[in-house]
Amino acid sequence: MTDWYQALGELLGQDPFFTLLEWIGTFAGAISGVRLASVKRFDWFGAYVIGCVTALGGGTLRDIMLGLPPFWMSGPSYIITTLVAVVAVYMFGRRFIDGQVTWFIFDTISISFFMVIGLEKTLMNSHQWWVALSMGVITAVFGGVLRDICINQVPLIFRKEIYALACASGGVFYLLLDLASVDRRICSTVCMITIFVVRALAIKYHLGVPVLSGRKHFFRRHGGKDAHRHPHHHG
Repeated sequence: MTDWYQALGELLGQDPFFTLLEWIGTFAGAISGVRLASVKRFDWFGAYVIGCVTALGGGTLRDIMLGLPPFWMSGPSYIITTLVAVVAVYMFGRRFIDGQVTWFIFDTISISFFMVIGLEKTLMNSHQWWVALSMGVITAVFGGVLRDICINQVPLIFRKEIYALACASGGVFYLLLDLASVDRRICSTVCMITIFVVRALAIKYHLGVPVLSGRKHFFRRHGGKDAHRHPHHHG
C-alpha cells in the first residue's frame, strides 16, 4: 500500500476506499431523492428531508439490525453531503430532473455503492453469507423504499423493474470472489459493475420480474359476486 493511501486512511480513520464509496453513494442517493422531490414540487426543506431519507435510510436500518450506531452519527459529513446534493439539483436542475440517463447513473451508483458498503460492514460483524447478502440489499434499496413512500408512490422494488435483484446478483459475485480470497476491493468493483450491467440490460431490453396477479382467480372463485360493487376492476 502506498504512503499516500496510508496517510489518507489515517486521516479518514478507516479504509479510504470504502469511506469514499460511502460518501459518493450518499451523494448519489441524495441526488435521486432530491430529484424526485423537485418533480413533486417540494420546498427546499422537504427536498432535503427526502434526500436524507433516500441516502441514509438503508444504512440506518442495517446498523440498527446489526446492533450498531447508525453510520451517519459518526460525523456531520453525510448530512452535509446531502445538503450539497440539494444545492446541486438547484444549480443544475434541468440536467438532473429532465435527464433519464443522468437519473439512472446516480440511482445505480447509489445502490451499487451501498450494496458493497452493506456487504462489507456486515462481514465485519457477521460471517454468515446470507446475512451479509440480505443486509447489503437492505442498505442498497431501503432508502429508496422510504423515499417512494414519502412522496406517495409505489416503491420501485415492488414494481416490475429489476432493482433489488440487480443488487443481489452483484452481491453473489462479491461473496463468491471473497470466498476465493480475492482482494475485497476487487470484489467490490466486480459487484458494482455487475449491478450496473444488470440494471442497464433490464432497462434496455425491458426485462422485469413477472407480475403476481390473483384478480382473475378471485373473481372466478367468487363467481363475479363483487363485480357489480367494483366495476373498475374488470379487465
